[in-house]
Amino acid sequence: MHKLGKVLVAALAAAVFGGTAYGYTTLSSLDGVTREDVIDAPEPGERPADGSLDILLVGRDSRSDNQGRPLAPEVLRELRVGANGDDLTDTLIVLRIPNGQQAVKAFSIPRDSWVAQPGQKDKSKINEIFGRAKFASASEQRAAGKTDKAEIEKVAITAARKATLKAVEELAGIKIDHFAEVNLLSFYEISKAVGGVEVCLNKATKDRESGADFPAGRQTIQGADALAFVRQRKNLPRSDLDRVRRQQVFLAGLAKQTLSAGTLANPARVSELIDAVKRSVVLDGSWDLLDFVRQMRGVSGGGIAFETIPVVNPDYRYDPRHPTWTAVQVDPTQVRAFAASLIGAQPTTPQAPAGPKVDVVNASGKDGLAARVSDLLAEKGFGKGDTKAETGRRTSVVRYSDAAGPAAEIAKLLGGLDVQKADSVAAGQIEVVLGQVYKGPGVSAGGGAPAQGDQPITPDTAGCID
Repeated sequence: MHKLGKVLVAALAAAVFGGTAYGYTTLSSLDGVTREDVIDAPEPGERPADGSLDILLVGRDSRSDNQGRPLAPEVLRELRVGANGDDLTDTLIVLRIPNGQQAVKAFSIPRDSWVAQPGQKDKSKINEIFGRAKFASASEQRAAGKTDKAEIEKVAITAARKATLKAVEELAGIKIDHFAEVNLLSFYEISKAVGGVEVCLNKATKDRESGADFPAGRQTIQGADALAFVRQRKNLPRSDLDRVRRQQVFLAGLAKQTLSAGTLANPARVSELIDAVKRSVVLDGSWDLLDFVRQMRGVSGGGIAFETIPVVNPDYRYDPRHPTWTAVQVDPTQVRAFAASLIGAQPTTPQAPAGPKVDVVNASGKDGLAARVSDLLAEKGFGKGDTKAETGRRTSVVRYSDAAGPAAEIAKLLGGLDVQKADSVAAGQIEVVLGQVYKGPGVSAGGGAPAQGDQPITPDTAGCID
C-alpha cells in the first residue's frame, strides 16, 4: 500500500468526528466520497488567515443518505427514528488546528443557540438556519420558473449548507476553510465499523424520544445505541448542553477507537470504515485530503480537546408572546474571544457604521459589565458613550429622549429589557442601566473557558458524565 494512502480514511473519518489523522487504506479507496461546493472563493479584501485551519463539522437530522435518497423504512426502524425528519442541524462542531501544532482544538455550538441569521438582523436558533435557507432557495427557484424537483432540491441544499457555514463564521468570528457533513446514518454505520465506542455514565438514563436506554457505568455502544446516545436531551439535567457533552464524549471515544491498533490492524474493519464514510459523509469540493493528512501527521488520539462555546443563558425566553419557547442565549463578543483564545489569537470585531451614542450604567455590582455591554453594542453599530457604576438597582432599563426605535432595538439585543422615555437623557443619545437581575449578553467575561464550567474533553481524559 502507498504509505501516505494508508493514513487517509481514518484521517477523514476522525476529521469528520474528531479532527485526528491516522489510518490505513489506499488513496483510490476514497474516490467515491461525496463532494459539494460549499466553500466560496475569498472576496477581495476578505480578512486573511488567522493562523488556524478551521473545519466545520455538521450533523444533520436527515432521513436520507448523502445522495439525498430517502432511507428505507426498515433502516429508519433500526435507527429508531420516524419518517419525517426536519431540515435541522443538530450537531455543529468547529475544529481549530493551529498552524505548526499537532494539537486540535474543537468547540461545539449548541443547536438551540440564538443567533443572527446570515446577513440579517432577524434571529433564530442556529439549527433552524439550514431549513430556512433551503426553503427560501427552493421558493426563489420555483418563482424563477424552475420545475425540476431534483435540481431545485440540490441547489436548495447547497444554499442551506452555505447559510449554516456563514452563520457559524459570523458567530465565532472565524473563516471556515473546510466543511464536512454527516447524517443520522453516519453515527450508526461508522460506530459499527470501528467495533463500538466506549462511554461512561454516572447514572442510568432513559428517553423514549431518542431511544436512549443506558445503565450506569462503562459500556461500549454502536449502531442505533450510538445514535440514541448522541441525540438524547430529554431527562438530562441541562438538556441541550448535556446533549453537546454526550456528543463530545462519543467523538473523543471514536477518535481513540479509530486510532487503536485493534482497528488499524484489522483489514475488515478498515474496509467497513471506508464504505461507511462513502455512504454517509459529504465534504467540500476544495478539500485536498492528501494535503490535510500531511498537515495532521503526528497527531495522536489524545491530541484533540473538545469544549463548548460560552453560554449567557441556557433557558432564554426569546418571545414574550410564547413564554414557554426557549433558546440558548449566546454573546458573539464572548464567543469570538473564546474561539480566538483556542489558538492564541485576537478576536475579530466587524466594523459597523456608528449609530446613536449609548451610555451604559452598571448598577448590578458585577465587575466590568458596563464595558462588556458597551463593546457589544459598538459591535452592533451603536456609538460608544460613557460607562460608569452606580448604587445597586434590581431591574434593568433602556432610556431614551427622542430615539425610541434604536432604544427598542437595544432592549431586544440585551435580552428584552424595559424601554422608558426620560428627560434626563440627552437628545440623540440612549442610556442603558443594568440591574442586579440582568442576565443578557455581556454578563459573563467569556475567555478561554465555557460559561457552564465544563472541563475540556479529550480521548485520554474523558470520564463518566451525567
